[in-house]
Amino acid sequence: MADNTRFEIPQEMRSMAEASFDQARKAFESFLGQAHQTASALSGTGEAARANAKDITTKAISFAEKNVQASLNYAQQLVHASDLTEIMRLHSEYVQAQMKALAEQASEMGQAVTRAAMDTTKPR
Repeated sequence: MADNTRFEIPQEMRSMAEASFDQARKAFESFLGQAHQTASALSGTGEAARANAKDITTKAISFAEKNVQASLNYAQQLVHASDLTEIMRLHSEYVQAQMKALAEQASEMGQAVTRAAMDTTKPR
């Protein structure tokens, strides 16, 4: 009887996938560097609107960085999975962690946007 849970990825495919992940990580790191420079440029005069815009931009960049990093780590773990059971476990862990992270990020972003709106409408 054949073992249907055994899952083999040829070494050449693993090597290609790992090289692709490395390229994706490097490209993303380069993008983040540019995004951080752009966010820093927003600081300008220190007005409330600019400070709030910078805060929201910084949060968005941070969240994107964490989410992409989690996705890249997940994909790399999948490449090294030895069987279907491990793939299913990795998928379950990834989905649960991302759902929690996205809920926290949405809450934090909502609070930042609310603060920005309140600061903008304050009488001077």
